[in-house]
Amino acid sequence: MAGRINDEDVKAVRDAVPIDAVVSEYLQLRNAGGGNLKGLCPFHDEKSPSFQVSPSKGFFHCFGCQEGGDTITFVMKIDHLSFSEAVERLAGQAGITLRYEEGGYNPSHQRGERIRLVEAHKIAAEWYAEQLATSPEADTGRVFLAERGFDQAAAVHFGVGYSPQGWDHLTRFLRGKGFTDKEILLSGLAQEGRRGPIDRFRGRLMWPIRDIGGEVVGFGARKLYEADNGPKYLNTPDTAIYRKSQVLYGIDLAKKDIAKSSRAVVVEGYTDVMACHLAGVTTAIATCGTAFGGDHIKILRRLLMDNGSARVIFTFDGDAAGQKAALRAFEDDQKFAAETYIAIAPDGMDPCDLRLAKGDEAVADLVEPRTPLFEFALRQIVARYDLDTPAGRAAALDEAAPIVARIKNSGAQHEVAVQLAGMLGILDTQFVVKRVAQLARWARDRGGKGPAPDRHQQASQQYASAQPSAAPRGPALNLRNPVFATERELLKLALQRPELVSPAFDAYGVDEFTAPPYAAVRMAIQDAGGAELGVADPQDYLVKVREAAPDDAVRAMVTELAVEAIMLRRAVDEPYAGAQLVTVRRRAVERRIRDITGQLTRLGTQGDPAQLAAVQNELWVLQQYDQTLREHGAAAL
Repeated sequence: MAGRINDEDVKAVRDAVPIDAVVSEYLQLRNAGGGNLKGLCPFHDEKSPSFQVSPSKGFFHCFGCQEGGDTITFVMKIDHLSFSEAVERLAGQAGITLRYEEGGYNPSHQRGERIRLVEAHKIAAEWYAEQLATSPEADTGRVFLAERGFDQAAAVHFGVGYSPQGWDHLTRFLRGKGFTDKEILLSGLAQEGRRGPIDRFRGRLMWPIRDIGGEVVGFGARKLYEADNGPKYLNTPDTAIYRKSQVLYGIDLAKKDIAKSSRAVVVEGYTDVMACHLAGVTTAIATCGTAFGGDHIKILRRLLMDNGSARVIFTFDGDAAGQKAALRAFEDDQKFAAETYIAIAPDGMDPCDLRLAKGDEAVADLVEPRTPLFEFALRQIVARYDLDTPAGRAAALDEAAPIVARIKNSGAQHEVAVQLAGMLGILDTQFVVKRVAQLARWARDRGGKGPAPDRHQQASQQYASAQPSAAPRGPALNLRNPVFATERELLKLALQRPELVSPAFDAYGVDEFTAPPYAAVRMAIQDAGGAELGVADPQDYLVKVREAAPDDAVRAMVTELAVEAIMLRRAVDEPYAGAQLVTVRRRAVERRIRDITGQLTRLGTQGDPAQLAAVQNELWVLQQYDQTLREHGAAAL
């Protein structure tokens, strides 16, 4: 059984790898103010960025879906790893050697399955590349690349390799590296033969497929020999680390330029990606043996950040299959906030052929946006009908109008409807515009929902639903109530700037926080050692508060408060912190005064004189304390 990773090593890993560096491998981050960064959440679909990262605190939090945590948590969630696997991956990046308790360190047995599969692919990619560079048998592959304009340097840059024709060359090599037959089969690099595992890829040119973080997770293999009865392209089957609908070839190379330029070029094949990058179009990516779909859009949207200038350009072959692929892409067009275009070379050549025939400049020119994807899709539909007859024009309108109605921007929808009228030759433009608007209205009525709750309401709803024995609830708690807002601000200060509120904060009772989620966070801070711990040990403070939280809902709220910007435009200082401390305390005192006043009313003149005197004395003391707080502020705490 695998040993437990030493706690000091876990802390070293957490401190060594900046969270913003890890997160930015998966999505584009921009300045959110207050030292925080923001981006589109990788864990749920959203149109505007609610995912925030605090580099100084080492935490992330999404105000939309409430996912949050530290660097290790992010890697666990984004790559579906166990805690140990995530720590091991980050340790490898940081060059930290981990120590294991309860049995010592044995990397071949103690690393998680996913880590082992990724290692197998990394070793396989290196071995395939070596075969292409040195093996006489691989000359067929080298010729194939040369004929398409790719030299040895290009092959090295993209990690292209060659799989020998024998039955089990790679399998035997991986066994020699300590991998078991089970691991080799699980990786998809081998398949069951009559006498044990045999190589899945044999006698083929190999392209390593990397995830957005740069790890090799699969391969695309191109047939080279006529005797090969398999398909022209053979991809890794779905495994624990590879899902063809969730990877984009070249994304590891293109991601920074996609984020920087807010532009992505989607091509059809591996050689097309190579041709584009070598021609200077470094934002090119391709799907891996599947149609471009919703999961691919999620990857790109996180990089493009859905800003107004973002563009996605699709290049498809000019044949019927290419046109069909373009129409499939248009089906998902409205999932982008980016503008989508299509680029088809006049002679129907793909980028690889175009580069060979006309050079790099022709490739760069090809992908300059010209034809909006919606226009191409509409023209393809309209072309199927006889527009010389009223019946043909009506039928074309019936098919095309619902597509235009899906355009969410009302201004753009109107403009496209006018264009559609022109394509159809319908002189009454307003008839087409009204028809499209009617369809759009019907679609909204059928699928429309009420406005989404604000982020604080969502947080409170999640918190309430997570309680083990929640009683029937009324309306959702409004955490934007001014009373709650002050409590929220004080908790943010206690988590982010404990030196400004300690030691006074630690004397505050849990009952001084009237919103149940905030009372739970106050208890977690108390159980972790109080704000005083944040002053003494700022590095481990938030980690310990999260560990002290009783459940995931409270843990999420801790992370949210640790990441959310403090609501002050100028620099946060002691007077501001003192004002929050005083406001929360005074409201608690005022609540107690109201309670005692009610108690006095109930006791009346017929109550026990001693009890009545005690209650009156408590009321007087509270009133004096309230006056002192009002006159002297934080100095009275």
